[in-house]
Amino acid sequence: MGDSSSSASYIRMVHHLIEKCICFNLNKEECMEALQKHANINPVITSTVWKELEKENKEFFETYNKDREERNIEAETMRRIQKMLEEAAASKSSDDDDGC
Repeated sequence: MGDSSSSASYIRMVHHLIEKCICFNLNKEECMEALQKHANINPVITSTVWKELEKENKEFFETYNKDREERNIEAETMRRIQKMLEEAAASKSSDDDDGC
């Protein structure tokens, strides 16, 4: 009985750590990597618990994954805009230097 109890406790701990990963906006693969690195949890265990959570909370994960995609697109757009602004500023600076 102790073995079953410790297994359930371990799964609850992995569940809790996955929730922490979700708070940090990690996807399943990133979570598996983080838990392996920082908590020494076998990625197969993390993946299995994650899949069960997805089954139990289908709507949440659909929304979560969609929101992650949108945030990634927004972040990429912001990076591109920043790069364009930096290039424009560098070009203007270069033009100003030539005009003196």
